[in-house]
Amino acid sequence: MTTDENKHSGTRKGVVVITGASAGLGRACAREFAKQGYDVGLLARGKDGLEGAKREVEEMGRKAVYVQVDVADAQAVEDAAAKIEQELGEIDVWVNNAMNSVFSPIKEMEPDDYKRVTDVTYLGQVYGTLSALKRMLPRDRGSIVLVGSALAYRGIPLQSAYCGAKHAIQGFYDSLRTELMHDKSNVKVTMVQLPAMNTTQFGFVKSRLPNKPQPMGKIYQPELAAEMIAYAAEHERREYRMGYPTLQAIIGNKIAPWFVDYVLAKTGFEGQQTNEPEDPNRKNNLYEPLPGDHGAHGTFDEKSTYSSPQAWLSLHRQEVLTGAVALGALVLGSLFANKWNNED
Repeated sequence: MTTDENKHSGTRKGVVVITGASAGLGRACAREFAKQGYDVGLLARGKDGLEGAKREVEEMGRKAVYVQVDVADAQAVEDAAAKIEQELGEIDVWVNNAMNSVFSPIKEMEPDDYKRVTDVTYLGQVYGTLSALKRMLPRDRGSIVLVGSALAYRGIPLQSAYCGAKHAIQGFYDSLRTELMHDKSNVKVTMVQLPAMNTTQFGFVKSRLPNKPQPMGKIYQPELAAEMIAYAAEHERREYRMGYPTLQAIIGNKIAPWFVDYVLAKTGFEGQQTNEPEDPNRKNNLYEPLPGDHGAHGTFDEKSTYSSPQAWLSLHRQEVLTGAVALGALVLGSLFANKWNNED
């Protein structure tokens, strides 16, 4: 360990880059990776949030470097990656998290809305992956996490641009994973599919809805997702699915998409809006970041949970399997012992 590394508490695991790190899930990811011993490269547009994230990482004893960057700009992402490696060292993990969205019926959408959401939410993950691969492939090591959603499998009303972008990420990921397998590369890649979360996005995104937007269904705190993303970065699996609602959406859509159509047509409009009227002049972050340090949480703390039995089982499935095998062996041993005793 170098003298510089000795200044920081704990053992240094490596360097992680997180896009969209200034707020919401990205902010929670920055804290989680720092807690686990990573130095953190922070990419986002908002300077106030980036400075806040950097401060939090450093308070946890790790190093942090931030770069103000719009992930829709491929060259800017590449320049940011180069700067982070220059200041922190080789990138070990890359988390593609940045996103934006528009809440609006399709009939009211504008072409530029679709382009912008696609450029950030889809192409931002593509550009981040390309910069990561440029560094990881020659070393034949590294881990890339693509942050997805249940909406990568099942589109819902009022979020057509976001759903389309998440579907695109899923297709890109399938291609990427098979190519890495073909090349027998040791670079690891996984995708984490997430449910509704209490993040800042609902107060940030552009909206044409009459009432304030809200997460639909059961709401989870971003720290739970951050824990799963950090775990996924170190334990490659084809896909992680967090929360029962995510499983329900994915599996339900495979079995009876026509029924899901019906349910969403009935509930998807009201379910994504609160009873509070929206300010039609509210600023949004579609093209420019909103000033201020907004942290990780949105405004739905009272409705959100930090726990998910399904997520716990996903993160501990090896231990659960081992325990089940051990319990089965114990039961079988007891049965055989009783049989022998009875025969005696």
